Amino acid sequence: MANEVRKKIVFQDGSEFVGYGFGADTERVCEIVFNTAMAGYQEMISDPSFANKIVVMTYPLIGNYGVADEDFEAKASSLGGLVVREYNDIPSNFRYTKTLSEEMEENHIPGIWGVDTREITRKIRDNGSQRVILTNADVPTEKALEIIKNTPVETDAVAKVSCKKRWYSRTTNAKYNVVAVDCGIKLNIIRLLNARGCNVTVVPYNTSAKEIIKMNPDGVIISNGPGSPDDVSSIVEVVKELKGKFPLFGIGLGNLLIGVAYGAKADKLKFGHHGGNHPVMNVDTNKVLTVSQGEDYTLNEDSLKSTTLKITHRDILDKTVAGVENANEKVFGVQFNPEGAPGAVNDALFDKFINLMKEGK
Repeated sequence: MANEVRKKIVFQDGSEFVGYGFGADTERVCEIVFNTAMAGYQEMISDPSFANKIVVMTYPLIGNYGVADEDFEAKASSLGGLVVREYNDIPSNFRYTKTLSEEMEENHIPGIWGVDTREITRKIRDNGSQRVILTNADVPTEKALEIIKNTPVETDAVAKVSCKKRWYSRTTNAKYNVVAVDCGIKLNIIRLLNARGCNVTVVPYNTSAKEIIKMNPDGVIISNGPGSPDDVSSIVEVVKELKGKFPLFGIGLGNLLIGVAYGAKADKLKFGHHGGNHPVMNVDTNKVLTVSQGEDYTLNEDSLKSTTLKITHRDILDKTVAGVENANEKVFGVQFNPEGAPGAVNDALFDKFINLMKEGK
């Protein structure tokens, strides 16, 4: 539960912010990002795309509705840490089953409240994401900086959050069989596929193309997940073998992996896209979507010119690529989270995937 233990965040440049601890009483070194969502903190802390990240919530009051068992986006939370302005440990919500602090404590996630999240957000926005340490307030700054320097950067986030064995999510009167490559899949993707008549087989990230082909799916999802596509180059090879054989739908990291498989490069964003209120435009219709995002990379537009992928969506704020497609091979992907949770659900993209599978039958 929330307490009066003094904690602090120390940035690589030596600046620090002192507040109070909640969640797990543990020290953590991670990259820090900010999230602009106004609701859905439970879905965010359980989104595997945020694995090994310390997240600053720009919305000032967090914890006021607790957490509910039905609202998790993964079976375990893998967040690195949470930074909030004001933490509420007395939820007002008839559905809640435990407090946010209790959930974080169970999953060994440290938190800090009582710091100026506006200043921290501006710092990240202006200087870019960097590594920080969340530690006790009495730890000398010099020692904190030394710990950051000596803590290796983790590159196995997908391996940590992906399932270890295949598992199934079936529905009544199923029309399609979908294989989902789990790079850190959100459960709402599976719920939306089930609702559209799909039986879903979720397989570990290191499943071979040969094994997937043996399952004879009607379509394949390459899911969202944490980290860089360079960390999971084996999935790039899987995409290369599957494209043209089955409809492929990439989400978040899955979109990056599709791009790299076609010969594009992925660039790290200055401070990432994190939140449930991001504007993205469909370049064919000029329709603007308000979407949820949780990514640190984007496909390099110049490198896409030498591929057979067409840009389908673009981020309005920084003009980065937010979606690509190869219609002839029935392959497409988006850099945002069309399944929402939190944020809006983009039904059209799931319906597009269903229609591609329908055409293939």
